[in-house]
Amino acid sequence: MIKFLVLIPVVLFLIWFMYLKKKGYSLGDGKQGFIYIFTFCAVIAVFYSSLLWITE
Repeated sequence: MIKFLVLIPVVLFLIWFMYLKKKGYSLGDGKQGFIYIFTFCAVIAVFYSSLLWITE
């Protein structure tokens, strides 16, 4: 299960990177999207960590 949780941000970053390259944007132009993806994944990680801690 942990393997799949690690893959979520990797896949999202790759999709965003491919989108930027396809549209002709630089990585700097897509920086805000990377921040959103990182924040979203961090929230998921905190949620699952808290669930593991609560149900321990």
